[in-house]
Amino acid sequence: MTIGLLAGLVGLALGSFGVLAFGLSDRQRRRLQEVAEPTLPDGAAEVLSVVGRAYVVVDAIDGVVRASPAAYAFGLVRGHTMVHSELLDLTARVRRDGVIEERQLELPRGPLGQGTIVVQVRVAPIGEEYILLLADDRTEITRTEAMRNDFVANVSHELKTPVGAISLLAEAMDDAADDAEAVRRFAGRMHKEARRLGALVQDIIELSRLQGADVVQGGTEVDLNAVVAEAVDRNKLTAESRHIELSVGGNIGVPVFGDAELLTTALRNLIDNAIRYAPERSKVGVGLRVREGLATVSVTDQGPGITPDQQDRIFERFYRLDDARSRQTGGTGLGLSIVKHVISQHGGEVSVWSQPGQGSTFTVRLPEMEQEDGGATESVEPRTQGAGVAHEQGVGA
Repeated sequence: MTIGLLAGLVGLALGSFGVLAFGLSDRQRRRLQEVAEPTLPDGAAEVLSVVGRAYVVVDAIDGVVRASPAAYAFGLVRGHTMVHSELLDLTARVRRDGVIEERQLELPRGPLGQGTIVVQVRVAPIGEEYILLLADDRTEITRTEAMRNDFVANVSHELKTPVGAISLLAEAMDDAADDAEAVRRFAGRMHKEARRLGALVQDIIELSRLQGADVVQGGTEVDLNAVVAEAVDRNKLTAESRHIELSVGGNIGVPVFGDAELLTTALRNLIDNAIRYAPERSKVGVGLRVREGLATVSVTDQGPGITPDQQDRIFERFYRLDDARSRQTGGTGLGLSIVKHVISQHGGEVSVWSQPGQGSTFTVRLPEMEQEDGGATESVEPRTQGAGVAHEQGVGA
């Protein structure tokens, strides 16, 4: 009986100990859960939801407490970790000094590739434990500013050449005032430089005007056949002066949406470029057709061709294949840049097929204009004739 009583007492003690241990464990578990789920100061979450910028909130050990979808899209956060060491350095400095930091950083867009993103970052402490990081995507603005600076630098450089040449020729004419033959020779060269300067200024004005044009708001129905005819007509005198035959073949039976004058300018530049690089007494062909909902205009020359490494750069502003030849023909290096800008504004694309010694074909593709009921206009692919499609297979149109 004594043994039974002792066993009962031991069982009661063990049961009481188990209840106490369970209660203690439950309280510890609840405390751990509270620590594992940190909360922001009152009102902070509401403010962040309307701030309009990517944000990341980190705790005392740089664990991500909260982050906006934009922060993940920019690649600033992956899982519960901030990716970039530059951002971690900023948060550590703010945590140490308690002073707001602001920087513009160029960061890798992802773990692979060469893509980068430029972000304006502001880092500040909130409460006693958290650090807030606000990020604004400045990639496009930075790229635009760089393009503007390059454009101004290029224009300044390009204008110096003809202006300097005219100044020197004027001095030479003054020194040779008694030599009629020398005066006539210098005057002829001055006229040539003045024409080059005028063409350059006109192209710069044209490019500036194009950048301010709004095709979406001001566009109308455009007949590409009429546009091509006008562009060819504007180049006839240049072609005749070099004994180059302009041949037009095919027809586009559907309209496109856009600005007729801008498209005429683009195609005029494309044909002018072909004439400049084509040898004398050769042909430049213009081919028109419709395929798979795209109106296509191809311009083919029999010039020296373009190497593959140059084909990626020919649409850059002021880029010239041959500086000496450009000076001889009066090229400004802006013609193809204008073409690309106009066609892009119209939702199309311009591409080039070329091989050294076999000439080049530049192809413009523009989407057909849609009818008011939402369907595309009926397109019929015509039979294309003439030299304008001599290299069409090479373009892949």
